[in-house]
Amino acid sequence: MRVVDLPDVDAPRGSGNVHRVISRVLRTRGNRAAGLAAVAVVAALSLTACNSTDSSSGSTPSPSVSSAAPSSATPSASATPSASATPTTPATVITSLDAITVTGAAGKSPTVTAKWPIRIAKTTSKVLTAGSGIALQADSTVRINYVGINARTGKTFDSSFTRGASATFSLSQVVAGFQKGLIGHKVGDRVLIMMPGSDAYDSQGGNEQAGIAKGDSLVFVVDILAASYPTATGTAVTPAAGLPTVTVKNNIPTVTIGKAAKPSTLVTQTLIKGPGAKVTATDGIQVRYRSWAWSNGKMIEDGFSGEAVTGEMSGVIEGWRKGLVGQTVGSRVMLIVPPSMAYPQGNATPSIAKNETLVYVVDILYAESAQ
Repeated sequence: MRVVDLPDVDAPRGSGNVHRVISRVLRTRGNRAAGLAAVAVVAALSLTACNSTDSSSGSTPSPSVSSAAPSSATPSASATPSASATPTTPATVITSLDAITVTGAAGKSPTVTAKWPIRIAKTTSKVLTAGSGIALQADSTVRINYVGINARTGKTFDSSFTRGASATFSLSQVVAGFQKGLIGHKVGDRVLIMMPGSDAYDSQGGNEQAGIAKGDSLVFVVDILAASYPTATGTAVTPAAGLPTVTVKNNIPTVTIGKAAKPSTLVTQTLIKGPGAKVTATDGIQVRYRSWAWSNGKMIEDGFSGEAVTGEMSGVIEGWRKGLVGQTVGSRVMLIVPPSMAYPQGNATPSIAKNETLVYVVDILYAESAQ
C-alpha cells in the first residue's frame, strides 16, 4: 500500500509531515474513523479475508481486499441467509445474465429474481441502464449504490440502498469479480454483475457470517454515481505572463522557474479547467501532484507518478486550502505558495528550507464531502 504525504500545515516543524494519507484508504461514509486522513477513497463494502467488526451491527464481507480497512457494510440479521433457507438442490450453471431479472428504476433499490440456486463459471456484467460519464479503469475511485445477492440462496447479504448511504472506494481494493465487472462501465450506468466464487470468496473459504459458502456465486446490481478522473481533463488555460513555465511529457508536469519574479502572495493558476464540481473547504480530495523549491528549482516531492493520493482539505497547508477551493474536479492547477502559507520554519521530510517559496502542480481527480 503506497503512503504519500499531502502538504500538512499542522506537521511539527523539523519532524516531517504527520498528516499521512493512503491512496487506498477504506472507510464508511458518515463514520469518521479516527486517524484516517483520507475521505475521497471511502468504502462500505468489504469482501475481505479478515472481516472487521462494526460495534453496532456485527461483522460483514464487502468487495475490499484490504484486511486492515474498517467497514460498515454490515448486512442486517434479517438479510443474512439462515441455515434453514439454504437450498439443497444443485445450482444451475448459467452462461447468460438473461437468466436474471432486475426490476426497479435506476437510483432505487432493485428487485432481483432468478431460478435460484444458480452459479456462473466466469465473471460477467451487463448494462441495465446506460450512462454517459467517465469510463472506469482498474484503479478508479468510484462512488456507487449496490445490492449484493448470494446466487445459491437468492438472499441479499448486503445493500447500500438499505443503509441509505452510498459507498466510495478504489477498484484496486475490491475482489477480482467486482473490479472485472465494473471496468469499462460508465458513470450513470446501472450494471448487473455475476461472479463465480473464484473471483469472490473462495480463496477465503467463503464467509460464514454473511452466509456465503465456498463455491457460491454472487450477484450485484450497481448504480455508478461518480468516479475519479484518470488525469486532468478539460479545457487548456493559457497561464498569465511572468510565471514559471510548466512543460508536460507523458502527462507528467515539470516546472522551470527561469526568470520568473518570485511573488510574495499566493498565486493560483489554472492550467486545465476540469468539467467537474467545485472543490469545497470540507471535501476529501484525490490528487496527483509535484512540488518544487523556488530557490533552486529542484523537485521536492513527486506525488504524481503512480497511484493517486488522498486527503482532507481541512488538513492541508493554507496555500492548498485557499488555492484549491473553488477549482473544479478534473483541473490541473499551479500553486505558488509563499512560506507563510506553507512551511515558514522549514521541514525535515520532505526537506524544505526555512522561508522557502514552493511551486505545486496539482491534478484534482476526485472530490467528495468529508462531512
